[in-house]
Amino acid sequence: MVALLFPGQGSQAVGMGKDLAAAFPRARETFEEADDALGVPLSRIAWEGPEDELTATLNAQPALLVHSVAVLRVVETALGAAAYAAGHSLGEFSAYVAAGTLDFADAVRAVRRRGELMQRSGSERPGTMAAVIGLDDGTIERVCAEVSVGGSGVVVPANFNSPGQVVISGDVAAVELAMDAMKAAGAKRALRLNVSGAFHSPLMEVAKADLRDHLSDIDFHAPRFPVVSNVTAQPVDETETARRLLVEQLTSPVRWTESMLTLIDLGVLRFIELGSGSVLSGLLKRIERGAEARSVGSAEDARSLANA
Repeated sequence: MVALLFPGQGSQAVGMGKDLAAAFPRARETFEEADDALGVPLSRIAWEGPEDELTATLNAQPALLVHSVAVLRVVETALGAAAYAAGHSLGEFSAYVAAGTLDFADAVRAVRRRGELMQRSGSERPGTMAAVIGLDDGTIERVCAEVSVGGSGVVVPANFNSPGQVVISGDVAAVELAMDAMKAAGAKRALRLNVSGAFHSPLMEVAKADLRDHLSDIDFHAPRFPVVSNVTAQPVDETETARRLLVEQLTSPVRWTESMLTLIDLGVLRFIELGSGSVLSGLLKRIERGAEARSVGSAEDARSLANA
């Protein structure tokens, strides 16, 4: 069985999808469709930058989705039938496009709105995130809980990316205190991330109502195959559950390690990452060394997959 994986924010890079669009008319049409849906020159931002404009949350999120869907449309014949899909944070929207639950234009507009809301939340209540390397999940959860009751603000685990790699998120002072405490507890490293807010933490609560309203106006279709939710690490094949969990995702941790183990337990043997970069393929190797994974993002990658 094959599962499709879709990257999240942080995997963007100036030039993403440009060679794919030059080589494949279907990819170029996908970027053009997104530009029309948003009324924004997203393809220009993705292909030419500047980097700070692409990195802005409201641009990075739709750009990543569009690149992933462009790759999917180019290689879908070579892929054959997928059994499952999963996406890291905003990548879950890409997964639902692949599953047929969300129409492409609706998804592009939704993640643009999601990015705007998350960026606004970060301005209204500034927060940050930090990567913690070399510490077990239980210790990270304990330290975050201890710091959060100390009066310096809130800090929580935000991304359980792989064993020994967890991202924490919250108020700036609380994250900085937690970083020091993580190092004292034995973490190899604790590094601040260049982000515009405390994503996947209670600081994003203000964005949930608006995202819920936006998604309530979108038609969700029965998926062709289940999508594993970031929130529950379990397959979702019911439309209203998908809609609800995409909102809950804003303030819930990304349970990526559990999600990958769920797919492996379900019998998935091959994983194909579609879109920018190869972060998820790398994480998968840390989660399950024997897993077979490949990333497809460029024209050369697409041709290689087709030939294989």
